[in-house]
Amino acid sequence: MSSKDAVEVAPAKPVRRPWSLAARLTAWYAGSAFLLILGATGFLYWVLSTNLDREDDQFLADKVHLLRKLLRERPDDIKSIEREAEEEWAARQYAQVFVRILDTSGRSLLETPGMSKELTTEVFPQATAIDAEPGRAREIETASGRTFLLLAVQAHVGRSGPESRLIQLAFDRSYEEELLAGYRRNLWLVLGIALVACALGGYQIARRGLRPVAEVTDTARQIRATSLGARIEATRFPAELSTLAATFNEMLDRLEESFNRLARFSADIAHELRTPVNNIRGEAEVALGKERPPEEYREVLGSCLEECVRLTRLIDSLLFLARAESPQTQIVKETIDVGRELSLVRDFYEAAASEAGLKLQVIAPDGLEAEIDRTLFQRAVGNLIANAIAHTAANGAIKLAATRSGDRIQIEVSDSGCGIAPEHLPHVFDRFYRVDQARANSSARVGLGLAIVKSIATLHGGTVSIASTPHQGTHVTISLPGRQTAPSES
Repeated sequence: MSSKDAVEVAPAKPVRRPWSLAARLTAWYAGSAFLLILGATGFLYWVLSTNLDREDDQFLADKVHLLRKLLRERPDDIKSIEREAEEEWAARQYAQVFVRILDTSGRSLLETPGMSKELTTEVFPQATAIDAEPGRAREIETASGRTFLLLAVQAHVGRSGPESRLIQLAFDRSYEEELLAGYRRNLWLVLGIALVACALGGYQIARRGLRPVAEVTDTARQIRATSLGARIEATRFPAELSTLAATFNEMLDRLEESFNRLARFSADIAHELRTPVNNIRGEAEVALGKERPPEEYREVLGSCLEECVRLTRLIDSLLFLARAESPQTQIVKETIDVGRELSLVRDFYEAAASEAGLKLQVIAPDGLEAEIDRTLFQRAVGNLIANAIAHTAANGAIKLAATRSGDRIQIEVSDSGCGIAPEHLPHVFDRFYRVDQARANSSARVGLGLAIVKSIATLHGGTVSIASTPHQGTHVTISLPGRQTAPSES
């Protein structure tokens, strides 16, 4: 392939890692706290600036009323008006006030010294009417960089007559602007410090708040097969994290229980497999130790075959239990007559029961139907009958009964055998658990029968329970969902 035909592969974009929870909490806390501080300081600045504007407007309005009064009462005494104005405003140390009075021809009759240098007559706004209240002052900035509030009004001359004067007032608010500018500089400094403080405070709060999460993480990191007993002390955590820690502890309880059960199960499997394998190996070694007649070899092969049959039965049972626990396990349900199926199982075990001197009886009403897997149902009931035959003395009785209880079918297998001690009842459905330890090495039974019964009941959405009294008998009840019948049409 030539270089022209080569395809350039664009480099993969790096995956952007999401922010950590601590970083998110810090950002949210710092951002929200800073916004509150910014809003509060901004509001205070607005209040200060608004109050200054309102006071300045009120000051100019008062001066307008004063000048109008002087012009109305002493119109010809310009010097007196000038003196009154200067004395009135001399007290304002940091805010200079300029006054200019013009006649109708535009000639200046009175003017504060230096006013023309800063403010010409053209920069003032249009004068308000004689009887009107002065409006808002106009703010400008002169070439020298000073800020003024300008106001122009008409005023009567004397108590009567049409003659009027134009009053131009200028209020120097440069000092106030400097104050506001300094306030803004300090405000930005405070906001900068506040932002840093909010970020540091948010980080500390996030660390403290997430400390229990870190403890949960550390505990989870230390969990090994040998330390499943570790737990989190959740009582001192906040409510939300306490719930998380309690849930995590429950999960560890389930894991520890499952691990222990798996360990026991593995040990039991090894024990159960070791016995027949050792038997086969021992018999084969003995048979090969020296020359023997064909009859002895045939006897050894028969014994090995029995052990192989035991191994096959054990492996089949284990495979069934493993498949039964898988969520993907599917069973084939069909509508069956429960009484008829119990009779068929009874017929199959009738010979074994007769040989043991036992009476096998079925009690079930006609038409009792359920949707279940026929093969699994027969296996569960057969396991219960086999257990009953093994633990019931001669002249005893085994009863199979089926009844309906609400929307469920109850299948009961009871015997008059030796019974089970109360301390064994909670464990009889565990795998490889055998009540009679003297028969632990028996080739006939491996302790999986009742475990299989429980798995079959669970697969059908049912339950199994056991009740027993020593020397009086055992009563096992399987509860399964009954057949869902459609309502009859009226």
